[in-house]
Amino acid sequence: MLNTMNTQRIWRIGLTGGIGSGKSTVAGMLAARGAAVIDADAISRSLTAPGGRAIKPIAQAFGPDMIDAQGGMDRQAMREHVFQNVQAKKQLEAIIHPLVSQITAEQAQEAVRSGRRVLVFDVPLLVESGERWRKQVDRVMVVDCDTDTQRQRVMARSGLVAEEIDRIMALQVTRAQRLACADSVIFNQGLSLAELEAEVVRVAADFGL
Repeated sequence: MLNTMNTQRIWRIGLTGGIGSGKSTVAGMLAARGAAVIDADAISRSLTAPGGRAIKPIAQAFGPDMIDAQGGMDRQAMREHVFQNVQAKKQLEAIIHPLVSQITAEQAQEAVRSGRRVLVFDVPLLVESGERWRKQVDRVMVVDCDTDTQRQRVMARSGLVAEEIDRIMALQVTRAQRLACADSVIFNQGLSLAELEAEVVRVAADFGL
C-alpha cells in the first residue's frame, strides 16, 4: 500500500540527464501521471527571446550588438563572446540565473495553488550548477544511457555530426559525476517506450505518482 504521507506532502524532484538521454520523454511521462513539470531550459530561452525579461539588462551589459533584428538575444554572437571571455560568461549568468529562479518559483507556486503535489524541475545542467539547484529539490532523478547511445540519438534527431555532439557533451559533467548525484536512476537504453514508462512508474511510486 502506498504510504499516505507520499500523497500529502509536496515533492520537489530535480530531473536531469545528458543530451540524448531521453530526459524530455521521461518528463512528459511524469506530466502525464500528474506531475507539474517546470522546464528550466525553456524558461531560460524565453528570457532571451524578443520581449523576454533578460533582454534589457543584456543590452545594457553587452551592448546592442548582442541583440538581433527581432529583438531577442543573438545566441550565436553571445556564444562566441562568452566562449572567449570567462568574465562575460559569469556576467551573463548573473543576469539569467536570478530570473530563472524567479520564474521557476512563480510557476511552482502556481502549481501548488492548483493542487499539484509533485513538482518536477527539468534542469539539463542540474549537476553542473552545484548547490544552486541541488538545495532546491528533495530528490535528484537522473535519466541515463551510455555515451554511444547519446551520440546516436542526437545524430538521428538533429543531424549534428559526432564531433559537434562530443563538444556539447564535453561541456556537461561526466556520466559518472551525474550518477554520483542521483537519488534515483532511470536507465534508458534498449527500452521500448512501454518499458521506459514502466521504469518511470516504478520510480515515481516513491513520491506518490
